[in-house]
Amino acid sequence: MRRLLVAAALIAAAGCGTTTAQPLGEVQLSAADALAQTAQKAEDVTSYAADIVVDFSDQKGSSGNVRGTMLFQQKPTLASDINLSQVTFAGQPLPGGVRVILADETAYLKLDVLKQLTGSTKPWVKVGLKDLGDDVSVRQFLSQAQQIDLKSSVALLTASKDVKAVGQETVSNVDTTHYAGTFPVAEAVKLLPADSQAAIAGQLSAVKDMKFDAWIDAEGLPRKIQLNGGAEQGTFSAALVFTSFNEQLSIAAPPADQVGDMPKGAPVTE
Repeated sequence: MRRLLVAAALIAAAGCGTTTAQPLGEVQLSAADALAQTAQKAEDVTSYAADIVVDFSDQKGSSGNVRGTMLFQQKPTLASDINLSQVTFAGQPLPGGVRVILADETAYLKLDVLKQLTGSTKPWVKVGLKDLGDDVSVRQFLSQAQQIDLKSSVALLTASKDVKAVGQETVSNVDTTHYAGTFPVAEAVKLLPADSQAAIAGQLSAVKDMKFDAWIDAEGLPRKIQLNGGAEQGTFSAALVFTSFNEQLSIAAPPADQVGDMPKGAPVTE
């Protein structure tokens, strides 16, 4: 269930969809073509901000949720800030939530549980991306954090064979067209970059077909993407609500006096 949660939180259709034309700006596009255009638009986005909403349950009926925000930029340097301020399971909150900042070839992690386990006196720990060596657990954690991005979320949708437009709706005061459909996970993963396929495939391996909803604005940009899946391990619903595109963001490393080094072998994926 933890792998499903990470894939859904940290992530959120070109095919034989409906042929009914739907408005997208001044152009009439089929549902499948509209999502294909959105995938193209995503390639040109240099920065964005989004809200993250995840609800999940395991095979025993216990439920949980994740709430947070994320900032992502490609220019002038690649950086991201994922802040999961609320993480609960079976009624028990994770104290302090989880925050990961990737900046200047360094990952900064704020996790109160890790601080307690390692005896650190600093609220943040850092790991140089070029200095990971054979620390597999840290590599896996950072890989999962880096998979949550706009391009991957939209690319997965383009494997849909049944996408259709279901209406006009407003998301965060922006007019959008609402599309809905499903996509086969195994086929969708093949559309991702080679270095991302293994991580996503492993996290979603228990899900065969994913249901999705996408709200696309007149510029062809996604204002909301929601994924719903289920397997023997449990169920989840994950949504990314995009609040800005191509705006200057403030992503910076924590103050140096608040940062310690990651102890080797620290259980960050547990």
